[in-house]
Amino acid sequence: MKKFTALLILFLAFNLQAANQLPLSPYQEIKSVGDRLFGRIASSQQELKKFPELMREIVEQELIPSVDYKYASFKILGKHLKSSTKEQRQKFTQSMRHYLIRTYASALNQYNNQKVIYEKGNVKSSDKMASVNARIVDNNKPDIHLTFQMRKNKKTGQWKAYDLIVEGISLLSSKQAEFKGRIAKYGIDQVTLELASITK
Repeated sequence: MKKFTALLILFLAFNLQAANQLPLSPYQEIKSVGDRLFGRIASSQQELKKFPELMREIVEQELIPSVDYKYASFKILGKHLKSSTKEQRQKFTQSMRHYLIRTYASALNQYNNQKVIYEKGNVKSSDKMASVNARIVDNNKPDIHLTFQMRKNKKTGQWKAYDLIVEGISLLSSKQAEFKGRIAKYGIDQVTLELASITK
């Protein structure tokens, strides 16, 4: 009984400590995710050469939990959000998640142990949006400049990325421009199916 009580106290103390931990800053969140993601890619090179599709699994496990794909999906829907049903929004969001996994996996298959440098920036505790700049440094090649657009979750306080800007080009804005006309012409359901069918 004493052993059980001791274990229970230890368990409660651990969970109380976890609950009292402050959410990571936007910079800390991106750096933490990036370190895990690129570390796993580096350690999985042999497997990735044999099974390139493994990259999708890595992206889903290491990156997607820190991507606010629901917010990004709603931004892409724009004015069509209000006229859509809850079921349509859910299906579109899941298709966007599917699309992002494949998009990021395809891009990360080009990763060859380049150095990634993250810039801290200044974010106030009251801020709801933030940007985190980063650079991909490759020997004998120009640096690639990235900006992660971040949004704080109201309930959890966690910062998640909803857009990636590469050399001044926003993934979110390009998708908004691409899908705006297609949704107006073919409807949300058709575009949702198109997103879900993308394999690369």
